[in-house]
Amino acid sequence: MDLQYTEDQLMVRDAVRDFATSELAAGAADRDENEIFPTEQVKKLGELGFMGVTVPTENGGSGLDMVSYSIIVEELSRVDASCAIIVSVNNSLVCYPLEKYGTPEQKEAFLKPLAQGLKLGAFALSEPESGSDAGSMKCTAVRDGDDYIINGVKNFITTGSHADLIMTIAVTDPKKGSRGTTAFLIDTKLPGFAVGKKEKKLGIRSSDTVQIVFTDYRIPAFHRIGDEGGGFKLALGTLNSGRIGVASQALGIAQACYDESVKYSKERKQFGEPIGNFQGTRAKIARMAMDIAAGRLLIYQACNRKDRGENYIKEAAMAKLFCSEVAVRNALEAVQIHGGYGYIKEYPVERYLRDSKITTIYEGTNEVMHLIVADQLMGRPE
Repeated sequence: MDLQYTEDQLMVRDAVRDFATSELAAGAADRDENEIFPTEQVKKLGELGFMGVTVPTENGGSGLDMVSYSIIVEELSRVDASCAIIVSVNNSLVCYPLEKYGTPEQKEAFLKPLAQGLKLGAFALSEPESGSDAGSMKCTAVRDGDDYIINGVKNFITTGSHADLIMTIAVTDPKKGSRGTTAFLIDTKLPGFAVGKKEKKLGIRSSDTVQIVFTDYRIPAFHRIGDEGGGFKLALGTLNSGRIGVASQALGIAQACYDESVKYSKERKQFGEPIGNFQGTRAKIARMAMDIAAGRLLIYQACNRKDRGENYIKEAAMAKLFCSEVAVRNALEAVQIHGGYGYIKEYPVERYLRDSKITTIYEGTNEVMHLIVADQLMGRPE
């Protein structure tokens, strides 16, 4: 696989790396500690064109390829994984399904402001009693003339309390199971929508995760995305795209752990010499670098297949599964290399370890990723 970056990709990498260094780095630890949403930083990312990376320019986006998108999420994650997931959700879980399933009128009304960073998007699928088992959702949407009335609760919604528009899957025909679900783009300013409990989290703390509640929430049918009954299909396709974003986030965390470990092992001395001279430390560093390189290949394979319009379900699941495990493993090794200093907040590897774990859970748990990969390789069991 040719990993020679194009001139455009290098320009994107340099731009986002400069932004992460100048705009994110200084306040990342404080935002994490105090759960401060990066409002101004997200606004600037929109101005740079990073909130609609692969969206065509006529729809307000930057019209770039998936590798460029992966580079953006990775580079942001090396500094602030919370900010990176906000960008990833807006791109992968909101702009992508709008681009694929939205009408020209919906793209003009919704996709363009999302891609331009004028509005912020979120995605709502999980509920208190349904996560991976999305077919058992209870949130309902009932047709009433030219409107739908939505009632129910959604859980673990990233950016939920700051989003203007939320791609939401609700049940329109309970008798049809997953085939009776439909996607709606929720306007959070309309009556009947409320933000519920805000979760206190282990990591990714400056990206809010909340419960959202619909109480006789009325929305025009114009906000329905795709056909009635097509919600589950839309959700599955959207999550496939989202896994590339999460894999890239995980890779960025893994890269940050490697960078900090190399730096520290050259500076920290024990027994009269840098710990980077010790065989055990060098073996850890080598494994970290090898896993990062392998993860990047898996991500770019998924990116290239998606750009070519080919099936990338297996590749996205593999990338998400592998890179998330690498993120956790590299974070653990980084803390170990730092010793006692790795366990305190003065050093960023403590935050990287906390941030890494969620990548094995959201956009489909890694247990589900194993099943997806196996199904793609062997077919579903009878």
